[in-house]
Amino acid sequence: MQHRTVLIAGASIAGPALAFWLARYGFRPVVVERAGALRLGGQNIDVQGAAREVVRRMGIEGDIRAANTGERGLRFVDERDVTKAEFPAASADGGGFTQELEILRGDLAKILYDRTRDTTEYIFGNQITGLRDHGDRVTVSFEHGAERDVDLVVAADGIRSRTRALIVGDEPTIRPLGLYGSYFTIPRGASDSAWARWYHAPGSRSIILRPDNVGTTRASLWFLSPARGHERLSAAEQKALIARVFADAGWESPRVLAALADAEDVYFDGVSQVMAPRWSHGRAALVGDAAYCPSPVSGMGASLSLVGAYVLAGELSRHSDHRDAFAAYEKRMRPYVDLAQKLPPGVPWIAHPKSRLGVSLLHTALRVASSPLLRRREGWLVSSPADKIALPEYSNGG
Repeated sequence: MQHRTVLIAGASIAGPALAFWLARYGFRPVVVERAGALRLGGQNIDVQGAAREVVRRMGIEGDIRAANTGERGLRFVDERDVTKAEFPAASADGGGFTQELEILRGDLAKILYDRTRDTTEYIFGNQITGLRDHGDRVTVSFEHGAERDVDLVVAADGIRSRTRALIVGDEPTIRPLGLYGSYFTIPRGASDSAWARWYHAPGSRSIILRPDNVGTTRASLWFLSPARGHERLSAAEQKALIARVFADAGWESPRVLAALADAEDVYFDGVSQVMAPRWSHGRAALVGDAAYCPSPVSGMGASLSLVGAYVLAGELSRHSDHRDAFAAYEKRMRPYVDLAQKLPPGVPWIAHPKSRLGVSLLHTALRVASSPLLRRREGWLVSSPADKIALPEYSNGG
């Protein structure tokens, strides 16, 4: 088979996962990442359903288990830190907020990088600025350095992908869900344990504190709001905004906001979905969040990235014509993506009550839902069509 070069934008989850499979099928993957080094920060993500089978086929399930965050489950608490409802970690069958395979995003990125760095060329501190499709090859321009001719290009650089517009223009839309979220790391406190805690404050605000495997705590703060362009603020302005919104939130907000002031890994964005009418054009394609971000509230982002990378690489190995491969990839993935992006009724509003009465009613509903008989019906909090795709076997994966 001809060894075709595939240039991939993005070195988080989808990009290195795609590089893994492409190298196995005899391609020459090249990953270009805008950051100067592998980005190891980030919050908990989970690997569930079909994605678990993908990581088994990759041979990295054991690595993921070894890097597990150790989270035992989720407790919903009030302003006095009294537990109102408790959901233990899911079994192998899934069905919970905390999955059996919970790992920090940066830890999974490093596992994938370590498994691909000997078979993939990585270019850090650079980004794609232009694509010229000649029909038989693509000439790629970069922010730094000379142009390069490659056979195919794939955008895997996240929901705010800069490469996506070079491939499919302004066709995709970013669909805001009316929720803003921020993630960052804080020192572990005496009240922290192996259980995640979710606190609701009046005013449609919530704080989640989750344990990690490195002795710190991962905080995320959420508040309902129409899209206001807050994601375009400077880092300092975003911190100031968060501090204002949560100033009177109660519970452990003073501790969290004090840590926010010095946090260096703050991520803030509007919670959104990427709705793209097509995932390819010419000799270029999209994968992962750049193509079909389902939003964090779906719990499916990492799993879609892993499955999408597996299917895209497999179809490229199966078809001699890239156009046929891209069409087969989209045909197989589109129903799965549609299910992942279809959120339960009321999400995310139902999880962010505006009044104290609303918070009290939510806690009552959660207490009922946490009973053993109803626990598996908590899908109104976490949408998870994790097994709704038949994974093909690609014979060259050997």
